[in-house]
Amino acid sequence: MATEEVNKPPSLPPYPEMIMKALEALNEESGSNKSAIAKYIESTFGEMPAGHTTLLSHHLNKMKENGDLVFMKNNYMKPDPNAPPKRGRGRPPKPKDPLAPGTVLSPPRPRGRPPKDPNAPPKPKTTAASGRPRGRPKKIARSVPTTTSMPAVNVTAGSGRPRGRPPKEKPAFQEVSVEQ
Repeated sequence: MATEEVNKPPSLPPYPEMIMKALEALNEESGSNKSAIAKYIESTFGEMPAGHTTLLSHHLNKMKENGDLVFMKNNYMKPDPNAPPKRGRGRPPKPKDPLAPGTVLSPPRPRGRPPKDPNAPPKPKTTAASGRPRGRPKKIARSVPTTTSMPAVNVTAGSGRPRGRPPKEKPAFQEVSVEQ
């Protein structure tokens, strides 16, 4: 029990309180950056816990989101009490027209695709306009004659010509005569 009391770090005030004290003490016109706040807290409150930088970043972000601090040009500062309340990003919403009294609103449509009607008759299966079924046609097995006199040519089913790119045809040499 005695060792727990000896190893226990001195009690620190909450991080938001330490951050506000640092901003008041530094009193910079354009605000103070995170490293200046961290240095002030370390010098004033002495030994800090192991995850001090992570905790400081977390609390600064939280205070920024709550509106306790303003983040501008990489500096944190206290919000101006005379400043108008900050609106969200982007274009402001359009003003809505007031509804006439006694108007009943219908509930909004649910999201997603509507469910199929179970009582609807099944649709007849149709093929494409050409009369052929959809998709790639089936391969037709072709019997190849077994003669030894024919050279082996790789032929696709039904086409009658060899596979691959045809050989480049060389132009025939033409002799040009010059008459005078």
